[in-house]
Amino acid sequence: VQLQASGGGLVQAGDSLSLSCAASGVTFRNYVMGWFRQAPGKEREFVAGISRGGGTTYYTESVKGRFVISRNNAKFTVDLQMYGLKPEETAVYYCAASWRARNTLLDENDIDYWGQGTQVTVSS
Repeated sequence: VQLQASGGGLVQAGDSLSLSCAASGVTFRNYVMGWFRQAPGKEREFVAGISRGGGTTYYTESVKGRFVISRNNAKFTVDLQMYGLKPEETAVYYCAASWRARNTLLDENDIDYWGQGTQVTVSS
């Protein structure tokens, strides 16, 4: 099983960036997918989740209205579009897959597979 994240980079405050995660080795449609992030010196936190069919999403409060999570079950991908990025959102972003999750607000304890992480740096 592999989750391959891509799309990170260095942007300025207010810019947009899109992350993508490609899954292999799993029956993708059976998994709730999500994105987490870990800033320097901080614990990893949930950012966004999307249901197995893609019809339900959930966002942490700080990103609501600025981030959009989507998935393509035919291509086995989950994307995170980020708008209006802030310097405090500098972090390593991880995609995650959960077979057991019952909703789209994901807990780390529910995660079965993690991507390798992609660095997002937002300069002020």
